Amino acid sequence: MTNVGHFGALVGTVVGMRLTTVGVCAAARSGATLGDMTNQDRAVTRRAIADALLTALERRHEVLDAIVESEDRDSAVAAVTELLGKSRVGAEAVMGMSFDQLTKESRRRIAAELDDLNSQLSFTVSERPASADDSLRLRAFADESDLDIFAARTEEVGAAGDGSGSPAGSLEDEIRAARSRLKAEEAAWFVALDGDDKVGMVFGELAGGEVNVRIWIHPEHRKKGYGTAALRRCRSELAASFPAVPLVVRAPGAGF
Repeated sequence: MTNVGHFGALVGTVVGMRLTTVGVCAAARSGATLGDMTNQDRAVTRRAIADALLTALERRHEVLDAIVESEDRDSAVAAVTELLGKSRVGAEAVMGMSFDQLTKESRRRIAAELDDLNSQLSFTVSERPASADDSLRLRAFADESDLDIFAARTEEVGAAGDGSGSPAGSLEDEIRAARSRLKAEEAAWFVALDGDDKVGMVFGELAGGEVNVRIWIHPEHRKKGYGTAALRRCRSELAASFPAVPLVVRAPGAGF
């Protein structure tokens, strides 16, 4: 593993709680463990930061102009994000750089880190841009307006929405049962959105003192990193819905 020195410390500071996985365990039917998922999650985030830092150093004059012309930190981060075409977490890292991280030696270390991360991951940032982007958001499922995305999921999967593995009933029966579980706070469903596009769903079902977490990404939006982004996003949402309850992530092996 490449010794990244101060760069590793910078990454840890920037991502902070994003990488916290306390209380989360995994038993993925695909064979992926929590360690696999969080290691990939962490590597994806670190790679996004390394990529942004290198690009910023290559375009340092433009970056400096964008920052100097900004009104405040938030607008500067937004300006750097737009200028570099990178994720917000990458732009935050750029804003957090100190002068000693601008040297040629530092750039070589960051480049080595990026090469190392690229060798660990089977996809590039350009192949799955959503995996490192902050554009994906989760919204609570609305049974009427979100019937379309749930119908697409049920047609493909063919299983009930409660995670039991039982065959799906009619959409009306499935929604009625989901509405009951949601009201009883035994479930939390979310729609994954990129802009106005519904790209998938996240399901949290309380069972046996655990919350079974499942992520489904629409076939048209797979292999873009949305599953990884949804996994990252859903941890805080589900922890808020089910405080102090362990999360068991059951994520499909394909489609992320």
